[in-house]
Amino acid sequence: MITKPDKNSVRKKRHMRVRKNLFGTAERPRLNVFRSNKHIYAQLIDDINSKTLASASTIDKELNLESTGNLEAAEKVGELLSTRAQENGHKNVVFDRGGYLYHGRVKALADAARRAGLEF
Repeated sequence: MITKPDKNSVRKKRHMRVRKNLFGTAERPRLNVFRSNKHIYAQLIDDINSKTLASASTIDKELNLESTGNLEAAEKVGELLSTRAQENGHKNVVFDRGGYLYHGRVKALADAARRAGLEF
């Protein structure tokens, strides 16, 4: 019997295919997005030094969210990450959608980060 691969393994395979050509530096870090059913996480990563420069997620207490798995929460995370990145002096980033479709919560996070001042 042939079994169909699960969605997460297909996403990881797609993400590795994209990551071959996508690289973050200290001057232009990689904005990585991970989403689960309940939360969404975003990080600015310097791949050369293997450092996380800034991060934000729906778990952060300062966001004070009632619902964490929707578009509004993703927008708040994008805005918070943008402000934290600009405090550290980062304005230009490379967007890494993490193998997810550029739609829904991932798109909402990216658009909110752009509106708040990050340049992709």
